[in-house]
Amino acid sequence: MIESDTIKLLRECDSGIQMGVSAIDDTIKYVKSGKLRQMLKDNMEKHDSINKELIKLLDVYHDEGKDPPAMVKAMSKIKSNVKLSFEGSDSAAAEYIIDGCNMGVKSLSRYLNQYQAADEHSKDFTKRLISLEEKLSQDMREFLS
Repeated sequence: MIESDTIKLLRECDSGIQMGVSAIDDTIKYVKSGKLRQMLKDNMEKHDSINKELIKLLDVYHDEGKDPPAMVKAMSKIKSNVKLSFEGSDSAAAEYIIDGCNMGVKSLSRYLNQYQAADEHSKDFTKRLISLEEKLSQDMREFLS
């Protein structure tokens, strides 16, 4: 049970990281503020770093992770393109990122509760990922108008 819950939790983290990186990548091209662009680039680097750690954890269990559901990824891309193309403001970009972070925090928290038998290292990893999302959400607030 521990190994099964650990793998499931790590897979959800993998899916979440991929969604986060994709959302930032979709958003950054619409950003006008140099400060906001740098914050997003810095956060992508943090996501890349935590993703490398995740890959090592998944390798221990001989697992390849989990891609986000294709429909969810497609809908996210459409939403970002429509919202940011029409509004085209840094405030809209920040709002989009905040919404994504909030969904990520909610989902990861749910999975953390659902897979309670996961090992402590994987739970700690998930909590760090949640903290990363919460921090990005908080950092984006200064760009809301």
